[in-house]
Amino acid sequence: MTLYTPSGVVLQAAPVRQAIRRLSAQGFDVTLDASALAKHQRFGGDDDVRLAAIHRVAAAAPDVALATRGGYGLTRLLDRLDWALLAHSVAQGTRWVGYSDLTALQMGLLAHTGAPSWCGPMAIDDFGRDELDEVTPDCFREAMTGELEAIGFRTSAGWDGLVRRGRLWGGNLTMLCSLLGTPHWPSVPGGLLFLEDVNEHPYRVERCLLQLLQAGVLAQQKAVLLGSFSGWQKSPLDRGYDLKTLWAYIGQRAGVPLLTGVPFGHVPTKVTLPFGVEAELVVEGRQALLAWGD
Repeated sequence: MTLYTPSGVVLQAAPVRQAIRRLSAQGFDVTLDASALAKHQRFGGDDDVRLAAIHRVAAAAPDVALATRGGYGLTRLLDRLDWALLAHSVAQGTRWVGYSDLTALQMGLLAHTGAPSWCGPMAIDDFGRDELDEVTPDCFREAMTGELEAIGFRTSAGWDGLVRRGRLWGGNLTMLCSLLGTPHWPSVPGGLLFLEDVNEHPYRVERCLLQLLQAGVLAQQKAVLLGSFSGWQKSPLDRGYDLKTLWAYIGQRAGVPLLTGVPFGHVPTKVTLPFGVEAELVVEGRQALLAWGD
């Protein structure tokens, strides 16, 4: 496993060291990329440094390429990334893992090469935090070793008996919308689209979902799976408008099943999900199972 910094700056080395200890205790052979602690403004090194880091990791093709953190910065690199090199690393067994800003890399990789990746924890955000629950590391380890083939979650009522199959893709909603209309947007008709975000008020989430709706993206999906939308603050202007009313509003217009409850996002407890692979969604009562693999 290699830890590298493709986006935001790593302010302190202590959380990285903590992450290395925890990951090593799980049985991973952890290497820290040479520029993982580089600093340039709000970035983990200037654009050339971070681009070189990604290409260096891809050329080495470790079993896992785990981002130290997200933040912002990958969008700057998308036009210059050697997508064939990244896809070659995937073919050699590398699992590129992350979320948040890493959505840009995952989307681009799928768009340009069709290669899969993984939406999951990151070094500082998860393994470097003061307290770490059991679900996040156990799920991550099982995903990286190939043991994990499904996750279950409790969803909203009204979908009992639903069965859908399609390519699982998505990630951070804001990042997705920022790529719409660019060469780095993958065309995924008949997919299972999962979404999450942080620090975005429900009206901003609604605006992004309406963009996807009006662009025809939502109508092409077999189902839309909603993770955590955390960190937003209520406003006196809301007057009862919240996430629940937002989901109802979009659900009436999307024309596809809209399921809440996926344990993923900017929250301490998260599962690890494959990105860009075929998966099946089955709902019994309010219990949903999302499975992939053979």
